[in-house]
Amino acid sequence: MIQRRPFFLTFLAPAVLTAVILAAAQFEVLQYSVREFVPGSLNVGGLTLENFTRINRPIYWWVLLDTFYISLLTAIFSLLLSYPVAYALVRAKRDWVRSLLVSLSITPLFTGEIVRTFSWMLMLGSDGFINSVLRKLSLIDLPLQIMYTRLGVVVALVQFSMPVMIILLATAISHVDRDCEKAAANLGASPGAVFWRITLPLTLPGILSGLVVVFAWTMSAFSTPQLIGGGKVLMISNLVYLQGFSVLNLPFAATLSVIALIAALGSLVLMKALTGRLEKRLAVR
Repeated sequence: MIQRRPFFLTFLAPAVLTAVILAAAQFEVLQYSVREFVPGSLNVGGLTLENFTRINRPIYWWVLLDTFYISLLTAIFSLLLSYPVAYALVRAKRDWVRSLLVSLSITPLFTGEIVRTFSWMLMLGSDGFINSVLRKLSLIDLPLQIMYTRLGVVVALVQFSMPVMIILLATAISHVDRDCEKAAANLGASPGAVFWRITLPLTLPGILSGLVVVFAWTMSAFSTPQLIGGGKVLMISNLVYLQGFSVLNLPFAATLSVIALIAALGSLVLMKALTGRLEKRLAVR
């Protein structure tokens, strides 16, 4: 008697295969990170921990701190700008308004990162759209220096991250029980009080998820800081590129990659812990 495989195994197999390939790639990066660097050669030497002790140099600490700082700013501003859009998307009464907001929210995902980055270069340059408008309005005499600064990098990264943040926040807002809001309103709470005391706390898990996802995603940003930062704003990915392709120091590039991965996983663990505590507090209330 022939036994057929369960139906779900057909869909599970590609996921398992992908996970195995990714695990093998990560293991390869890990083993490179504990290898000696042989100058002028792509071959690596024996086992060593020197690559990890090298991180203690100030220049690398500044790059790590810049990466965390830019990623944190991107996550915060993405949240502040995306929450009103997500709220309107979920609570809009007219179908055409929701359709318009959905289209505007996800359209940036249809264009490549390089294309969007070059668009921002045209916007933020000394002779770009922003400076041209400000000059015509006689608000500035000299062009603002936005390109090749942290501000320019954060502005572009926020725009790239907003679609993901909006989707996560909209999902959280859509799960808020409207009866709780109506009950608070019937008891005399103002619309502002309903939002701050009911809606916002119930969407905190989605807020935390959005912050962590955008933070972890931004930590691996490469083309945006590379092009808009112009070599003056370095993040971990840019440093990995310089070490791996300019200096050909593949072991140290792998070490930086491992550190970035550990930081991203750590943020996910922190998010899970915070979300669990918030859910317990909300359940108690």
